Amino acid sequence: METSIRYGGESSALRRKMPNNIDEPPPLMAARELRIHAKQKLQFHHSSTTLLQLKGEVDTRSGAPTFLCALFRHFYPHLSASLGAGLHYDTNNKLQCIMRAKKAYPVASTPFVNFVLKGRCNIDKDLNQPTPHGALELVWNILDFQKEQDVRLKLGYELVDKIPYVQLRENNWTFNADANGRWNVRYNL
Repeated sequence: METSIRYGGESSALRRKMPNNIDEPPPLMAARELRIHAKQKLQFHHSSTTLLQLKGEVDTRSGAPTFLCALFRHFYPHLSASLGAGLHYDTNNKLQCIMRAKKAYPVASTPFVNFVLKGRCNIDKDLNQPTPHGALELVWNILDFQKEQDVRLKLGYELVDKIPYVQLRENNWTFNADANGRWNVRYNL
C-alpha cells in the first residue's frame, strides 16, 4: 500500500474582494488542510496489464474520509498508454463515474523526457452531467540527480480550465502549484 501525507491550501479561495476591488490578505492557516492518502493496486495475475486501484483520503481535522475511489486500469506498455474506468465518492459531489486515459510521447530517443496527454471525464451517478478535464504536460525525469536522489520536473497546462501548473518531485517529497494559487506538499511514507 502506498501512503502519503498531504498538506495544502487554496490561496485564491482565501482572497475576498473588497468594494474597491483590492484583495484582502487571507487569514493565516485558513483553508489549509492535512490529509492522509492511501492507494492500493491489486493485480489480477502477475503478468496482467489490468489492475484494480483503490484510493482513499482522510481529513485529519475531522477524521472523516474526503474521498474513496475504485478504478480498473489497463496499461498498454508498447503504446506508453493507459485507460481507466471506475467509481469515485467524495463528500461534495457524492458518487460519480470516472473515465480516464493517459498517453506519453517521447521527446527524444531518451525515455526520460516526455510529453504526456491526459484526459478524464467525471459523470454524475445518473449519467447526465459529464465534466471533462484534460492536460498536456512536459515531464523530465532526472535519475541520480545526486547520489540516490531522483528528481522529476513537470510543467503542465490544464486544457479545459486553461490553468498552467508545475510539479517538482524529489524521491519522497512532491510540491505542486498552479497559476490560481492552489498548492500542496506531499510526503510519501
